[in-house]
Amino acid sequence: SALTANTTASENTAIGIETLASNTTGGGNTAVGRVALVANTTANNNTAVGTVSLYSNTTGASNAALGAYALQGNTTASDGTAMGYGALLANTTGASNTAVGKDALVNNTTQTGNTGVGWNALGDASSGLGRNTGCGYEANGGVTTGAANTALGWASGGATTGNGNVCIGYITGTGSTTAENRISIGYNVFGTANNRVVLGSSSGH
Repeated sequence: SALTANTTASENTAIGIETLASNTTGGGNTAVGRVALVANTTANNNTAVGTVSLYSNTTGASNAALGAYALQGNTTASDGTAMGYGALLANTTGASNTAVGKDALVNNTTQTGNTGVGWNALGDASSGLGRNTGCGYEANGGVTTGAANTALGWASGGATTGNGNVCIGYITGTGSTTAENRISIGYNVFGTANNRVVLGSSSGH
């Protein structure tokens, strides 16, 4: 049943099997879909639409999950937005992340302030500082613990643990998984050295 443990909480909406079943005092929550927000206890203002969305959330507030398994593993992180099947699925304590697209930021656990838009965008991001941006199919999909990387374009990116890189264009990359502060702009262009800029097919300038 829905809202079975509720005590004094108000303004909650629960539709589906065991939605908001553990909620006691958390208010302003909306859960639609089987076991959506099932573990929520005292957190407020969460929205979960989709089966198993925000499933593990207990005290994380002001999260929005739209899609099956979106933000499934989230526990205490707040201000996350996940739209798409499996978006931010593994996130636990990483706050203020935005994932739009199937499996966007799917493996992120503790990184904060990431934005992934597109299928599997920032899909391998896991722990560390965060602040990465990936817009496009698998954009910055290989970033794991790297921070402050920006990739715009289909399969753009390339850094895994590197930081501060910018890649703009179709399959444009850093040229190294540990790259630092490389800027690559153009079609199928790759960085050549740290702290260098590559435009088009030319060498760094």
